[in-house]
Amino acid sequence: MAGLRERKKQQTRQHISDVATGLFLERGFDEVTVAEVAEAADVSVNTVYNYFPAKEDLFLDREEEVIQRPSERVRRRAPGESAAEAVLRGLRQDIEERAPWVGLNEGYHRFMRIAYSSPALMARMMRMMHATTVRLAETLAEEAGAEPDDHVPEITAGLLMQMQAVVYRTAGQCAMDHRSPDETARLMLEKLDTAESLLSERVLDYARRPAE
Repeated sequence: MAGLRERKKQQTRQHISDVATGLFLERGFDEVTVAEVAEAADVSVNTVYNYFPAKEDLFLDREEEVIQRPSERVRRRAPGESAAEAVLRGLRQDIEERAPWVGLNEGYHRFMRIAYSSPALMARMMRMMHATTVRLAETLAEEAGAEPDDHVPEITAGLLMQMQAVVYRTAGQCAMDHRSPDETARLMLEKLDTAESLLSERVLDYARRPAE
């Protein structure tokens, strides 16, 4: 029974998110109210807020996954692999496999047009990047057994997430320029390779898991 209730909750959440996305694509994020989303989804305003505490959550509805992803890659790194190598390998794999969150799907320019046109969404995305960097720094410190006054985890996390941001911004700009997904992917991989070549050995070797 609990499983059925959970599935129904997930279906309701997805329905509200889908309705909201459709309205945002049609009219823009700032022009749509939560009350209008509720009416279109045939639910109450309170129900919308129960699933999405802030309006921005309706558009960026997988925030925790985004924040956690680099840290999870570090925790799951292979024997002999460093933290940086795990993060970069995951990002490269996302691009090559066209993961949905990378921005290599047709129509991504519509998503970016909405985001770029809304100061609230841009601010939220900046906070997400900050939260992702903080989470990664905490993970690096744990995995490396760093002392509290060791600055290396924080700085390493900042470097890696700035690199990721450059790659992701490339996807957004290419989408707005109507470049093809294939061309965008090639450019993203080129920038990723360039960024990796600029990292010091200390960063590339940090928190290396012992080989089996």
